[in-house]
Amino acid sequence: MKVTAEDMGVLLLRVPAGLLLMGHGAQKLFGWFGGGGPEATGEMMTALGYPQGRLVGLAAGLGEFGSGAGIALGAATPLSSAGLIATMTNAAVSAHLSKGLWAQHGGFEYPLILATGAASLAVHGPGKLSVDAMLGCERKGLAWGLAALALGLGGAAAVLALRHRNTTTTGPAEPW
Repeated sequence: MKVTAEDMGVLLLRVPAGLLLMGHGAQKLFGWFGGGGPEATGEMMTALGYPQGRLVGLAAGLGEFGSGAGIALGAATPLSSAGLIATMTNAAVSAHLSKGLWAQHGGFEYPLILATGAASLAVHGPGKLSVDAMLGCERKGLAWGLAALALGLGGAAAVLALRHRNTTTTGPAEPW
């Protein structure tokens, strides 16, 4: 197997983004890395307008952790990308949108760049240094990217529909 600069480049994108997303999930699931764990995450989700905040928080943590692992490993890349798009779209809308674009004000800049990167990864593919390539099941191209985008945005819309309509976001600047 000949590894190209392109393969190394996509690896350098995938691994840190995936590991950081796993860290966000671990904050919610286990309270690691300064996170609040299931209890505080559940309270935050309730404050953001979700019914059964603890359950939604666990789902968000699992989505971030699982999608992050898939992205880092280059495994089930279109599905992992869809999961990342779903969780980051949800975070952007529910917790960051009202604060504007820029992250220093609690805005949606960070979830937007992660979701955009995930869509790009679904189009490009994970490269030769990935689980998908090693198993011979790498899926990539515009159709796979659009499918990941549609699945991710559809999943986010379904979860966002659970929120109470009259909720104003006053939670912490970076709950996700």
